[in-house]
Amino acid sequence: MAFTPLNALNAFIAVARRRSFAAAARHLGVSTSALSQSVRQLETRLGVTLLTRTSRTVALTDAGQRLLENAGAAVDQALESLKTVSVRPGEVTGRVRLTVPSTAVTPVLARLLPRFIERHPRVEVEVQVESRFVNIIAEGLDAGIRLSESIERDMVQVRLTEPGRFVVVGAPSYLARRGTPEKPQDLLQHDCICIRSSVHGARYAWELERGKKSWRVPVQGTVTTNDPVLMHALAVAGVGLLYSFEPEVADDLRSGRLRLVLEPYAAAVPGFFLYFPSRAQVSPALRAFVDVAREVAGQSRTRAG
Repeated sequence: MAFTPLNALNAFIAVARRRSFAAAARHLGVSTSALSQSVRQLETRLGVTLLTRTSRTVALTDAGQRLLENAGAAVDQALESLKTVSVRPGEVTGRVRLTVPSTAVTPVLARLLPRFIERHPRVEVEVQVESRFVNIIAEGLDAGIRLSESIERDMVQVRLTEPGRFVVVGAPSYLARRGTPEKPQDLLQHDCICIRSSVHGARYAWELERGKKSWRVPVQGTVTTNDPVLMHALAVAGVGLLYSFEPEVADDLRSGRLRLVLEPYAAAVPGFFLYFPSRAQVSPALRAFVDVAREVAGQSRTRAG
């Protein structure tokens, strides 16, 4: 792997994003030793240490973090530009990399992605589903979807959904067996399907509100998980109460498989937004994705009105 600054920079970015020489080498199609040598030559050329290596881990130094944040997007755009040489006029190619929470999969992506893929079949879409808040610049992503209170103020935001609610629901079989909670404190006497936070590892306290008053209830139950599919299945089976974004359980509420409880205390949220760092850095693929997202969101608001 001949040394050039651009080759070495691309090698460093691949390792930094994956925190692994082996994974980065597979991605680039080179040997691990050649990749390691290229990064080492870059460090020598710059006169700084970019990565700290142990037998099991790779971590960024402060200098490495700065280089990744400042150069990552630019290198991506340069490489993407090379792919557009053979593209027909008006055709969009490239890749859109998204970070999305599980709560946005059904109400947002299930409607948005089919339309986008039909319109732009040569654009690859990579979706990372995770609840933790992600630094999209450092991790080489193009955009994210989150509730607006989770988004940093310097990000461009595009509304995808109307405001919604987080609700508590239970299966008829559970409510017949254990009764219906009437106030937030009653949850402490119920079996709840507990949520394990992927950010700090603790159980999530269910958030409820009414008027200006709010509650954070440290619910208990026999099952704790971070998997929304399992949570939903257990709730329908009557194992316990579930705390969920309302659109995710809308079909179950209509069919009667689940019922709302504590509805006067449902916590309101501003809705989901697509966010990305700067209009000046938007690639053609991301710009096309934003356009389709605006279109789908606008049609949803029209139907709702």
